[in-house]
Amino acid sequence: MYENPYQKYKEEAVMTMTQGEMLLLLYDELLKRLTAAELMVKKQDYKNLETHLGRAGEIIQYLRDTLNFDYPISQQLYQMYDFFQVELGRIRASRNPEQILEVKKLVQELRDAFAEAEKKVNQ
Repeated sequence: MYENPYQKYKEEAVMTMTQGEMLLLLYDELLKRLTAAELMVKKQDYKNLETHLGRAGEIIQYLRDTLNFDYPISQQLYQMYDFFQVELGRIRASRNPEQILEVKKLVQELRDAFAEAEKKVNQ
C-alpha cells in the first residue's frame, strides 16, 4: 500500500512533540477555528459556523479532559474551559462576532502564557 510521505512526516512530527508543544498546537488550532467562525458569521454561512464552533468545542473539551489535577492551576483552567464552552453556546445562539472576539482574546492570552512557560522550561 502506498503511504503518503507528507502524512508520515506529520505523524512523526506530532509523535516527537513535547507536551508543551502539543498544548500550543491545540491552542493555535482553537484560535484558527474561532477566527474561521468569526468569518463565517460575517458571511452569514451558518452551516460552516457550526462546523468551526463544533471543532472549537471539541478542542476545549479535550483540553479540559486532559487536565492534571496534581497542579493547583488545573482547577482554574477547568473553570475557564467551562466558561469557553458556555460562550460557544452563546455565540451559536446570538451569532455575534463581538463575542467571538472576546473568547479569542482570552484564548490568546492563555496561549501566550503557556508559550512563555514552555520557553522557561526549555531554557
